[in-house]
Amino acid sequence: MTATGGRAIDFDTPTTLPRMFYEQAGALDERPFLWRKNEGTWHPLSWREVAARVDAVAAGLAAQGIGPGDRVMIVAENRPEWLIADVAAMVVGAMTVPAYTTNTVADHLHVMNDAEVKAVIVSTRQLAKRVFGAAGQARIAPLVVTMDEQALAQNPGVETITWDGLMDLGRTLPRPGQWQTAQADDVACIIYTSGTGGAPKGVMLSHRNVLANCMGAFDVLKILGLGDEVFLSFLPLSHSYEHSAGQFFPMSIGAQIYYAEGIDKLSDNFQEVRPTIATAVPRLYEFMRGRILRVMEREEGLKKKLFFKALELGGKTVEGCRLGPVQKLTNWLLDLLVRRKIAKRFGGRLKALVSGGAPLNYDVGLFFLALKVPILQGYGQTEAAPVISVNRPGKVRLESVGPPLRGVEVMFGQDGEILARGPMVMRGYWQDDAATARVIDADGWLHTGDIGHLDAEGNIVITDRKKDIIVNSGGDNIAPQRVEGFLTLEAEIAQAMVYGDRRPHLVALLVPDPDWVKTWAAKHGRDAADPTVHDDPAFLSALDTAVGRVNRNLSNIEKIRRFCIAPEGFSVDNGMLTPTLKIRRHVIRQTYGETLEGLYEK
Repeated sequence: MTATGGRAIDFDTPTTLPRMFYEQAGALDERPFLWRKNEGTWHPLSWREVAARVDAVAAGLAAQGIGPGDRVMIVAENRPEWLIADVAAMVVGAMTVPAYTTNTVADHLHVMNDAEVKAVIVSTRQLAKRVFGAAGQARIAPLVVTMDEQALAQNPGVETITWDGLMDLGRTLPRPGQWQTAQADDVACIIYTSGTGGAPKGVMLSHRNVLANCMGAFDVLKILGLGDEVFLSFLPLSHSYEHSAGQFFPMSIGAQIYYAEGIDKLSDNFQEVRPTIATAVPRLYEFMRGRILRVMEREEGLKKKLFFKALELGGKTVEGCRLGPVQKLTNWLLDLLVRRKIAKRFGGRLKALVSGGAPLNYDVGLFFLALKVPILQGYGQTEAAPVISVNRPGKVRLESVGPPLRGVEVMFGQDGEILARGPMVMRGYWQDDAATARVIDADGWLHTGDIGHLDAEGNIVITDRKKDIIVNSGGDNIAPQRVEGFLTLEAEIAQAMVYGDRRPHLVALLVPDPDWVKTWAAKHGRDAADPTVHDDPAFLSALDTAVGRVNRNLSNIEKIRRFCIAPEGFSVDNGMLTPTLKIRRHVIRQTYGETLEGLYEK
């Protein structure tokens, strides 16, 4: 790999995202910037090549009538063209509207109509089908730019141009100049919230908002030392977390970005790319932890004993326990025999895995830190562009989400709600002043909807989501995410939702872990694919035992008294998960409400 030099911009001088990009491209020139894998080999695009493509796409968009204030929607998997399209739209003064690849036709139609999208840039044939389905129904039919060959049987009734055609047109024209007059407080993008509580709202983020996050992230990275940074991008770029932390932050420090092939190839990509930084949501870390544990449980003899000894002693060290002389020596040997091998699975030069988007379970964080895999939990939301706080290297407090980023103020409401203020706070919700006023008060404080407090060292500790707090019939407040976190750490349980608002006790909806179901079925002579397995008394007893283990560590009001089993897992496709893998409680309640209520009648 060619060194990039690690060139950071001057974060104290206000600028815009396109201006930052051109400044970096001019300075880094032929150094590699974006990497993709094709036919088994990683191929780079230099800063100069990316800038030339941005120029061509921007000029092509301008020739198609896209200009200042217009909205350009992007629907694509993580790939170099995503970044090129994003920056190019901003170069002509347009606002980009990132959209999830998991969106349905109805989801796309809502965004197209709400944002009055003028153009959509889409990648694959599969994604384009849904885009065309929505574009044909939109109040204002957008121009559709297709990155990949679509092989359309007939014109779908929407104005269409290919990506290559747009670039060929743009190459004959000069670079548009609208970006030169753009201001830091202009809206750069409209990112729709993932909709855990209802219809998504468009969050307007300015150039200043995004760059404030980049400044805060750089302040954290300086602790580790800025070098030739390599990012592995796999969280969807349509999410504000990856959009800021996985795209514009690496751009701001002159880093290289490798686009992962997919979750199924992630382990291979880590070892090939050898990233220094990667960002992900907690669910992915839970998945990785579970897979490692399952592999090690199948091992026998010394290898298995060494691994679990490394977890034990490493966990004690992380939690500040003193090790005796023999334990210290053993722990040092385990660095060589276990932890070094684990580090190689992540490429061997990882500075930080950053977790955000949802609370990271304490045991999951402890697992990685015990193995010396550096994981930093952050906190934020789309309305804060999105990062508000993050743990600092060398000062990780697993029960917290770290201190606020540089430039971020935090205080707490009377009910414990976390309020944040600073240059990262959004401009507001798109065409919804009333909703904006409900979350940003007259003094500029963003009301996050999360409950928490500061610990003695100034770290934010989150206790729960304000609107998700369960108040039982006895008036007790219960944090469902805490209980759900414990349930899903059990090998038998993949997903869980706790229920019990205004009821005498808690019940739960459980999704059994598919791998565990296969193992159990094989042991008991059952077919794992047979839906009646869920009714087997022995199967229910095994799940009940798992719930019992969790209950032993919970207070009386948190204990799960009864449970039922969901016939299918919570997923993005069935609407029960957001694209960032948070459960959509209102959707799950609509589907399983009667079943959950029935648990109180037994």
